[in-house]
Amino acid sequence: MDNKRQLQVSELIKRNLGPIFQQEGPYMYGEAFVTVTSVKITPDLAQAKVYLSVFNAPDKSVVLGQVVKHTVPIKKALAARIKHHVRRIPAIFFYFDETIDEMYRVDDMFKNLKTMYPESVQRDEEE
Repeated sequence: MDNKRQLQVSELIKRNLGPIFQQEGPYMYGEAFVTVTSVKITPDLAQAKVYLSVFNAPDKSVVLGQVVKHTVPIKKALAARIKHHVRRIPAIFFYFDETIDEMYRVDDMFKNLKTMYPESVQRDEEE
């Protein structure tokens, strides 16, 4: 369980990385839309795991690779924004958040069930 300071720093990083990706993102990875879904920080506030969602990209792993490749400039931009709020800027590690993709996959499965068994769907709607 995260303590209060971990939650504060996580939220601070999350809120400040969003605009960085919005402003600097096209230079790093092109037209893809990258959002920060969550940030997990270690108890000593030395490392931050940043989970990203990627939209509008044919190959999401390429976009994540470009983000990882540009970790140093991203960290510098983050440091410029939060340097007055934290003593030490944590090391940043980027991960792909598959939650939204999983949600779409499950939604497609339900749509396929409706097409495979239309009579059971009609029966349920009548009741």
